[in-house]
Amino acid sequence: MNNTESKSSIKHDGTVLEVGKSRITVCISSAAACVGCLIEGSCSLSDKEEKIIEVTGSYNVKPGDHVIVLMNQSMGYSALFLGYLLPLIIVITALIVTVSSGVSELTAGLISLGTLIPYYLILFIFRKRINKKFTFSIKQ
Repeated sequence: MNNTESKSSIKHDGTVLEVGKSRITVCISSAAACVGCLIEGSCSLSDKEEKIIEVTGSYNVKPGDHVIVLMNQSMGYSALFLGYLLPLIIVITALIVTVSSGVSELTAGLISLGTLIPYYLILFIFRKRINKKFTFSIKQ
C-alpha cells in the first residue's frame, strides 16, 4: 500500500470468522487507549467492543486468519454525518422552531427529540441502499 492510500484509509485489525463465495465476515476489536493498562480488568473505563463487518469480494483467507480491514476515509465522514451531525442539526432546528412558535419548553424539547423517530426510521428503511455505499476491503 502506498503512502497516499494509507492516509485516505481507516484501518482496523480483525479476525476472519466466516468465508463465503462473495463475502467474508470479519470481527474487529475496537478498544480504548487505556487497553494496555495494568488495571484494565478492574477499571470501568476500559471499553472493548467487538464489531462484525461483512466484506464483499473474493479473498484468499480462511477462518481464524488475521487481516486488516480498510475503509475509505470519506466513507467514515459520511457515516459520521448520518449518525451524529445530521440528527443534531434536526434536533436543534426543531427545538428553535418550536420554541420560537410559542410552545412551552418541555413540549418543544419532546417534539424536537421526537423528530429523531422518523429520521432513524428513514435510515432503517433505506439501510440496504446506504450499506451499498459503505464498502470495506481486506489487506492480508
